Amino acid sequence: MPQWAVGVSYCVVTLLVMFSGMPIAFALGVVAIGFMVLFMPAASLDTIAQNFYEEIANVIILAIPLFILKGAAIGRSNAGRDLYSALHAWLHKIPGGLGVANTVACGLFAAMAGSSPATCSAIGSAGIPEMRARGYSPGFAAGIIAAGGTLGILLPPSVTMLLYAVAAEVSLGKLFLAGIGPGLLLMLLFAGYSMLRYSKEKRLALAEAAATGKHSALLDEEHYTLSQKLRMIGWVAPFVTILAGVMIVLYAGWATPSETAGVGAVLALAVIGVMYGIWRPSKVMPIVSGTLKESTMLLMIVGMSLLYAYVMSYLHISQSAAAWIIGLNLSKWVLLTAILVFVVVLGFFLPPVSIILMTAPIILPPLKAAGFDLIWFGVVMTIVMEMGLIHPPVGLNIFVIKNIAPDIPLNQIMWGTLPFVLLITLAVVIVCLFPGLVTWLPAAIMG
Repeated sequence: MPQWAVGVSYCVVTLLVMFSGMPIAFALGVVAIGFMVLFMPAASLDTIAQNFYEEIANVIILAIPLFILKGAAIGRSNAGRDLYSALHAWLHKIPGGLGVANTVACGLFAAMAGSSPATCSAIGSAGIPEMRARGYSPGFAAGIIAAGGTLGILLPPSVTMLLYAVAAEVSLGKLFLAGIGPGLLLMLLFAGYSMLRYSKEKRLALAEAAATGKHSALLDEEHYTLSQKLRMIGWVAPFVTILAGVMIVLYAGWATPSETAGVGAVLALAVIGVMYGIWRPSKVMPIVSGTLKESTMLLMIVGMSLLYAYVMSYLHISQSAAAWIIGLNLSKWVLLTAILVFVVVLGFFLPPVSIILMTAPIILPPLKAAGFDLIWFGVVMTIVMEMGLIHPPVGLNIFVIKNIAPDIPLNQIMWGTLPFVLLITLAVVIVCLFPGLVTWLPAAIMG
């Protein structure tokens, strides 16, 4: 069979198997093993277990379950609620301060937990009812939390960026640092939109109150004493200290990513045990079992994705595809645009982990040949994949929000997230125009 026919068959069969409803890990494994049987030596089948093990035996990948454990520990506690409450107490005087507080809380919690669904669940379970009680429209409240949750794959420690570092063979520490600037940019864009949207909704509420006498909760004023504000900070400080400590240890080079993740997980378990009484086995076991389930699922996807990429490389599919892309002689920005659009389309159907591991062998060589910094591209690709978490038809965060706020119609949640999709697109354009937003911090700290 001609080389091009093998490549086309590989892609078509992959799509058919995935659309059959089979779990992603098993779908990738079935396709890889099937093509090994058809096009590779029979002896290669004896190495499947060995290849799978070698792919996930990378010491950096060991950090994944430890980061997940840290996130699960923080997510199972009331840290998200307390973080949101403390920020609201300090920001309530700003127009749209409640929405801004939720955005900032999502960013900080994402940095502590490293998980987008966990961020949506932890902050949204407290934030959405509070915003709706204060007059925010349901779609607006849902959109703020869904978009804020996407920061979980961009701000360190991000499992998605960890896997990109493995696939692209770049420095994990530099990649984590590179995500901080764009993460703050997105928080500012989200907060700015929240303030503008709040001002618009408040003007409409004032006009309605003047015309009909109907009072809106948006018009109510809140007050917090200084002692209340300081007491709330006390509940948040230990988690922020853990975050800062983990980042300092990692970037200072005092410990490996795996060691840093392990220390962070232990400290998180200790803090929730002391502050929230989560130390009995009956309360700790759900955290451990949840971590095992999520880690197993993710590592299965990682292992099968890398086996899938190995078969693609052995059959020279990835090399041929990369050579074909280079041979098109596209300008570097046209090439980048085409690849990012391709990633957006994949985001309709696949999670970020699978997108990275499946596409890296094909898209990274042409980008490197075009002169792009792979760390910079990793951040841009991650921002683009954030869209996949909140755009229809299968945005994960949309369904997380629907689960924690079942009375909000799904179409309102989707319409509420669309302005944030546009803001993420704007962030991609800004990062492309000003790449220093990504590259400055890692260069300044790590050289």
